[in-house]
Amino acid sequence: MDKLRFNMPEKVLWHLGICAGIIIFFILAGIIPLSRYNASINKDIKKLQQQIEEQKSLNSAYAMLMKNMEKKDLRILPNPAKTTLPRQEASKFQDVFREVAEKAGLKTVSVSPELSALTGSSNYLLHTAVVRGEFINFRKMLIGLGYLSYMEKIEEISLQQYPDGLEFRLKILIALGN
Repeated sequence: MDKLRFNMPEKVLWHLGICAGIIIFFILAGIIPLSRYNASINKDIKKLQQQIEEQKSLNSAYAMLMKNMEKKDLRILPNPAKTTLPRQEASKFQDVFREVAEKAGLKTVSVSPELSALTGSSNYLLHTAVVRGEFINFRKMLIGLGYLSYMEKIEEISLQQYPDGLEFRLKILIALGN
C-alpha cells in the first residue's frame, strides 16, 4: 500500500490540530476535575447517610434514656426542706429512729438523748444511738434518716466488729423548735 496522502492544505491541518488541542484542554482542565469533585461529593453524601442511619439507630436509645430520666431514681438521696421538731415532741425521735432502723433490717440496741444539751435555749438536741447489723442495712438506715426533715446532722459514726455483725454508734443532732 502506498502512503496515504491527504490533499488538504496545511492551514486546515493546523486548525484541526488547534481544535483537537482545545478539546483535549477542555477535557483535561474541565471534565476531569469536575468528575473528581463529583466523586468527593458522592463520598461525602455516603458518609452523611451513614451518620444519619447511626443517628436513627441511636434515637431509640436516646428516647429510652429520656424516659428513664423522667422516672424517679431510687438511688437518689433524699433532701427534704429543713424543719424543726417541737420541744414537746422531742421524744418522738426515738420511736422514729427505731422504726427506721427496723425497716432497714438493723437491731436497735439503744437510743438516748443527751439531757445536758436539752437544758437552756439550745435549738438542737443530741441523741446517741447504737444499732447492730450488716453494713448494707446501715446504708439503708442512713438513707431513711435522710427523709427526716428535722434531722440536722450526724456528728459522729463509729463502727465496732463483733462475731455476730457490726455495731454502729451514732451521735445525731436534731433541730428543735418552740
